[in-house]
Amino acid sequence: MPGIDGSGQDGCPARTTPSMFSLRRAQPADLPAILAVQAQCYAPQLNEPLSIWQQRLQHPAALCWVAEAQATAAPLAYLAGYPACLGSITALNGDFLPATAANCLYLHDLAVSPVANGHGLGGALVAEALRMAHARQWPHAALVCVQDAAPFWHKQGFTVTEPATGESRAALATYPGAARYMTRALPMQQGATRSDFADDCRFRQARFR
Repeated sequence: MPGIDGSGQDGCPARTTPSMFSLRRAQPADLPAILAVQAQCYAPQLNEPLSIWQQRLQHPAALCWVAEAQATAAPLAYLAGYPACLGSITALNGDFLPATAANCLYLHDLAVSPVANGHGLGGALVAEALRMAHARQWPHAALVCVQDAAPFWHKQGFTVTEPATGESRAALATYPGAARYMTRALPMQQGATRSDFADDCRFRQARFR
């Protein structure tokens, strides 16, 4: 948890707002709060078990953040992502297998507790993830959109993309309802270099609205 000096457990400064919330890397101690937010936001068949979340947070390639209330240090939103190859889709409850030669940030799971709606936490978490993808020179981001989240993801610049292979179509079919694969191209900066998350502590001020 961030201390009163704003430092996170990994030594990086927490990305703070001037008001009620801050962003930081997710930690294993956050798992009960993450699972509680997941249960609040998703239908039961979409809830991933504790074992998958443990794999995710223990893997060095995982890119997971929480947004917490500064007054209570309670995570009220989270985003889980990882390096992937464009067109590859992780099946529901599939093993956590990040790509070693990635060209895409896969945003696997985003949820905001109903008690924190209206503060822009989802958009702020996505912006932080895309900033990290840009720093690593990944030219794409992708996700599986479920439930009624399409308007939100369109606002973040994602568009529906038809899966290109039978394997990816089969993975998409494991999600209930009208699940859609969505992608977004990311602008690449000339001269930029890839950076590891553990070395990238250049968090900027974030304002939630």
